[in-house]
Amino acid sequence: MCVGFPMTIVEGDAFEALCERRGERQSVSMALVGAQPAGTKVLVHVGTAVRVLDPLEAAQIDDALDAVEKALAGENVDHLFADLVDREPQLPEFLRK
Repeated sequence: MCVGFPMTIVEGDAFEALCERRGERQSVSMALVGAQPAGTKVLVHVGTAVRVLDPLEAAQIDDALDAVEKALAGENVDHLFADLVDREPQLPEFLRK
C-alpha cells in the first residue's frame, strides 16, 4: 500500500520546497507539481509532491490517516468520517450501469 501525506509548503522553488506537517519539516521535490506559493497544501509521497491539494481534501486525507491509527487502537472513528455517516454508499458514475 502506498501512502501520501498532506504537507504545507513553507518556502521553496520549482525544484525543492521546505514542507511541514504537524510540526515536522522536510525537504520535498517539486519536480512533478512545479513551484507553488507558501501555504499551498501538497500530497507528498516518498519525498516528492505528487499533487496540489485544496484545503478540504487535505483535511479529509488527514482525517482518514488519523482514523486508521485510531481504528488500529480500537477507538471510534465515526467523527472522522462525518461526511459518510448516515449515508448510503454511492457507486462511482462509471459503475452505475
